Amino acid sequence: MSWLALLRPGDWLVVAGAAALVGVSIPHFWQGGLADRAIVRQEGRVFAEVDLKARRRISVPGPLGDTLIAVEPGRARVVSDPGPRQYCVRQGWLMRPGEIAICAPNRVSLQIAGRTRVYDSISY
Repeated sequence: MSWLALLRPGDWLVVAGAAALVGVSIPHFWQGGLADRAIVRQEGRVFAEVDLKARRRISVPGPLGDTLIAVEPGRARVVSDPGPRQYCVRQGWLMRPGEIAICAPNRVSLQIAGRTRVYDSISY
């Protein structure tokens, strides 16, 4: 006899409710909640702080040229950078609070932030 035969309809209801509760709570308890803004820094100073609710393109000047940043609802990315290796462009879309793309040669960075501060092993 399979263990699934032992489950009653009420047991399935409890399992479904628990799964729904876990699904709803993930954005609130994992990685500082939902992302709500992108912080663009140029040479360590805040160049722009952008809300992640609307589409926008930002051109950030740096020593090597302009870095182009695209912002869409809920995410942001570095579209182009004059740096030689393009590591910040390869990061792709940043969506969770605490994620960051650093264009070191051009001294530009893009960070995603949420309502609460995110801590990692370096913060402690």
